[in-house]
Amino acid sequence: MKDVQLVSDYMARELITLAPEMEINHAMNILLDHRLSGAPVVDETGALLGVLSKKDCLKAALEASYYRDWGGTVSKYMSADVQTIPADMNIIAATEAFLNSAFRRFPVIENGRLVGQISRADALRAMRDGWM
Repeated sequence: MKDVQLVSDYMARELITLAPEMEINHAMNILLDHRLSGAPVVDETGALLGVLSKKDCLKAALEASYYRDWGGTVSKYMSADVQTIPADMNIIAATEAFLNSAFRRFPVIENGRLVGQISRADALRAMRDGWM
């Protein structure tokens, strides 16, 4: 087996992010237009504040249909308790994190800032590459 790779070797670095003050209907359109299941929510410094998922948007849409108003921002609907992975974590540990979680992707943090995202597919590719 080759040397163990790091999360930073396989993570996606170019992410679509959302701002906490963004209107929820605008954020929902971004997720739909880019075919994303969710997106990280960051402040102006790049610090991760949460994640907004399509499920979160469904809650907003249901409330909007009931109240006939799309009021609200991303910060009202996002999940603030987010499990993250450090960029320097080895891919074996990241794979174990996926196996012990229902999450399909994790935000990757370095020095307190969002630097990427790693998915199950990224971890699987890294495991495959480690054996070839």
